[in-house]
Amino acid sequence: MSRIALGAFGTITLLSVGLFWWQGRAEVERGAPPPEPLPVQVAAEDGEPSLPTAETVDLRGPAPPEASELSKEQRRFFRYDRNRNWKISRAEMLSSRTDAFRKLDTDGNNLLTFEEWAVATANRFDGADANGDRELTPSEFATTRPKPRKKPACRC
Repeated sequence: MSRIALGAFGTITLLSVGLFWWQGRAEVERGAPPPEPLPVQVAAEDGEPSLPTAETVDLRGPAPPEASELSKEQRRFFRYDRNRNWKISRAEMLSSRTDAFRKLDTDGNNLLTFEEWAVATANRFDGADANGDRELTPSEFATTRPKPRKKPACRC
């Protein structure tokens, strides 16, 4: 007897869920028809449609906010703070370093060994040491400075 009651209850439940699902689909498919387009008023003199205008002579409102120039430190902060929540997460901090890491990881195993780092550093030092005396002068050291990024041209 309990199996029959449980089967009847399950059947009624499944039918109810199906009915609500079907009603929901019907409501979605029966969306409102699009609004009727407004008639275009044609100007009498040149045949072009006239555009609506507004009188702005005596209108007063709040002044638009002034754009403030960011300091150098704020620009540097926002380079890392990708989601602009005024907090730099560990993932945001590390995301800017992935390209440099991939250049140093020569074997591609996603682990940077001391040897990989030492070889890259020694090659950079040897490239900067122009006279080969195993010491960097200030002018030689200046050549190790990161290259400035080109600003993209305006695509106006």
